[in-house]
Amino acid sequence: MIYMRNLFLVLIILSVQFSIKAQVKLPALVADNMVLQQNAKVNLWGWGSPNEKITIKLGWQNSLVEVMANSAGDWKVAVDTPQGSEKAYSITINATNTIVLNNILIGEVWICSGQSNMYFPVGKEEATWKTGVKNYEEEIVNANFPNIRLFTVLTNASPKPLDDVTGSWAACSPNTIKTFSAVAYFFGRDLYQKLKVPIGLISTSWGGTKAEAWTPQNVLENNTDFLTILGEDAKNEKIYQEKLETYYLNLRNEQLANNNLKTEIKKPKKEANKTSYVLYNAMLHPLINYRIKGVIWYQGESNSGKAKLYQNLFPAMVKSWREDWKQGDFPFYYVQIAPHKGQTPEIREAQLLSLKKITNAGMVVTTDVGNETNIHPIDKQTVGHRLALIARAKTYGENKLVYSGPMYHHMKITKNRVQLFFDNVDSGFRKPSEDLKEFEIAGEDKIFYTAVAKIEGKTILVSSEKVKNPVAVRFAWKPVPEPNLFNVENLPASPFRTDDWIIETTLK
Repeated sequence: MIYMRNLFLVLIILSVQFSIKAQVKLPALVADNMVLQQNAKVNLWGWGSPNEKITIKLGWQNSLVEVMANSAGDWKVAVDTPQGSEKAYSITINATNTIVLNNILIGEVWICSGQSNMYFPVGKEEATWKTGVKNYEEEIVNANFPNIRLFTVLTNASPKPLDDVTGSWAACSPNTIKTFSAVAYFFGRDLYQKLKVPIGLISTSWGGTKAEAWTPQNVLENNTDFLTILGEDAKNEKIYQEKLETYYLNLRNEQLANNNLKTEIKKPKKEANKTSYVLYNAMLHPLINYRIKGVIWYQGESNSGKAKLYQNLFPAMVKSWREDWKQGDFPFYYVQIAPHKGQTPEIREAQLLSLKKITNAGMVVTTDVGNETNIHPIDKQTVGHRLALIARAKTYGENKLVYSGPMYHHMKITKNRVQLFFDNVDSGFRKPSEDLKEFEIAGEDKIFYTAVAKIEGKTILVSSEKVKNPVAVRFAWKPVPEPNLFNVENLPASPFRTDDWIIETTLK
């Protein structure tokens, strides 16, 4: 009797375990309220029982879609999406269990990534660096855009690539926008108002992070220059472990001395987001099945001390993302970091030079919206708007739209003057209310002097009485420049230098 009862319990347990195992599960991204990329083959994927048959009913087509899970229970299928519209659809997934996804829109999907200036939310959080954007109360009240959908990836780090993230889709509203990325929102809002199709914004960012944290491990290991980064990681890990060892030794001694378990010794903290590739593993790798239109990126502050390395690291990171997504050279638009006393002009130069290394890229200049003492300037509306300008011009076909400020192209030396030529000044320069600022000029001695700069047509003439035979010019070449060079479209010129002389910070 006891034997039969135990056997019965075992059978019940096995039945429950099988039932649980058979349940089809979906990643966080494939859920209610999501936006799927329009006019594309998009992936639906998840997990179930080994070799399980899954049937999918798409709200926008009559025919069913069938897919078989592999021997590990993983499944993925590509489906066609129609033209984007405000019409909401449902998706029904049938297997051992049934999952119904509701309120799904078809439109444009963008990844929004980087460090704290991308993470910076629209609303204010008391007693933190999250001070809210300019006019945040008004922006929150007016953020009623149900066809803009928001997904924030919960911050996480992992030594190994993960398959899923924590987060959920939500319609944009005054309640949901408060904690969402401001740059991403203003970018998406501008696109929505122009394109008139739903916009999906996936915010995956973390403050204080370096580009190497967002780069796959194999990319870092297969580049000689990047091995120094991994070496520093190993050194920092060793230091942390030594501190941890000392902590436990002191903790034991104090407990023995006091004959109790109370202690005032502080345990050393480890910043999980500082190590190479851990954010790629946890916050980007799980997203690569999701079809996107492109990426916007705001990062660089944490790499400013090693600008020379960033010139190669940043393009390598972008290249690896594109290889993972297998969508070709999708748009990658980024923000040149704003003026701040703790930054260097060399990191802005690295970002400027990256334009030549990254295909289908664009860069927003922010010299007019920075803050000398606040590394998180609150004018995120301008940043988002300028990112949207690039997307509208380069991705969405507004070919006549000027999306960039003046970019230095080349120079011509005539006696004691240097003539500078620029791209993106077809309509000319904006006439400044005062003399042009932030120009410097140098001769062979490499000593720079403040220069007189004047607009001549679509060029700039630069000179100084102290430099009779000039060879180089620099513009806005300082941590906190205040330049006033804009094109007629009111977009600022990027800082630059015409020389390639070795600077201490560019050696790193």
